[in-house]
Amino acid sequence: MLLFWKHGYEATSLSDLTQAMGVTAPSIYSAFGNKKALFLEAVSLYLSGGSSPTAIIDAAPSARDAAQVLMEGAAIAYTGEKTPPGCMLATSAISVSAEAADVQAHLSAIRNGVEAHLRARIQAEVADGTLPPHTDAETLAAHTTAIIQGLSTLARDGVPREKLLRITRSAMAVWPQV
Repeated sequence: MLLFWKHGYEATSLSDLTQAMGVTAPSIYSAFGNKKALFLEAVSLYLSGGSSPTAIIDAAPSARDAAQVLMEGAAIAYTGEKTPPGCMLATSAISVSAEAADVQAHLSAIRNGVEAHLRARIQAEVADGTLPPHTDAETLAAHTTAIIQGLSTLARDGVPREKLLRITRSAMAVWPQV
């Protein structure tokens, strides 16, 4: 998982994987079928660490709190001491050839699913009067996603955690006050 996180899907070679895992290529093929299946298992492992984004959205007291926790959690996770900087999903999708378009589509579906889940939470709060009726749920959810993806790039560029956290606080200024 850490190799894919650091280098992305296509830049991580089978040789890199066999060396890191201490196995032979036939062992990887026997266990996973191919590199893509191994990568998808690594993505599942990556997503299983801590609470899932949808669980965070569901558990938060409000959509606003959910967005804040998602962004702050990203800033912290993307600057971990024992993990590569940035987001594995973003890193793996940055430069993908046409041969791996299905991998990119899979990663996009994960990110879009989180955004849709947050959008639905915002829409529910608009409907119940928690958020003002003029609240643009689509834009707020997309804004949150864009900030999270931007934090990944900044973390890969070496921006320190405290600066990323300041960015998340600034990003919360667009949210309507309740």
